[in-house]
Amino acid sequence: MTDGRRMIAFDHGTTRFQFRAAAIIRREGYVLIHRATTEDSWALPGGRVEMGEVSTEALVRELEEELGVAAEIGPLAIVMEDLFRYGGKVIHEMGFYYPVEIPLSFPFSTDAVCHTVADGGAMLEFKWVRNDVGTLAAMPLFPAELRGSMAELGPHPIHVVVNEL
Repeated sequence: MTDGRRMIAFDHGTTRFQFRAAAIIRREGYVLIHRATTEDSWALPGGRVEMGEVSTEALVRELEEELGVAAEIGPLAIVMEDLFRYGGKVIHEMGFYYPVEIPLSFPFSTDAVCHTVADGGAMLEFKWVRNDVGTLAAMPLFPAELRGSMAELGPHPIHVVVNEL
């Protein structure tokens, strides 16, 4: 980072802690997911929270950077503590997941990647997938606990703990 921004992430030996905010963007029975084009797995759009930034601000910033849209962030829906292995490290991720509304002008195509963007050194691609248990369960969507339907989100946040170690 060259502009003085500092993501909330730090390494300790072979372990990394990171704080992530992510969007549950739904439209017409579909949910928007993304991945780096070098990866096989998908995730919900979002990114790391920066020092001095609250998670909703981080999500607005990330969606502006990656989707080029102004987003309306809903109430916190999921708090996820996720421990997993990636790239030779143990990752301890704290994730805040929010329902998000984006403008209807954002492309909606259910048969292909609908949007790509360069983000740092990575190329990201976005696509809409059917928001049902069968479709999501069959996908390499991570964290795996999100593979259930995200059609109904409760009025209060849920706390999910995942320990894949």
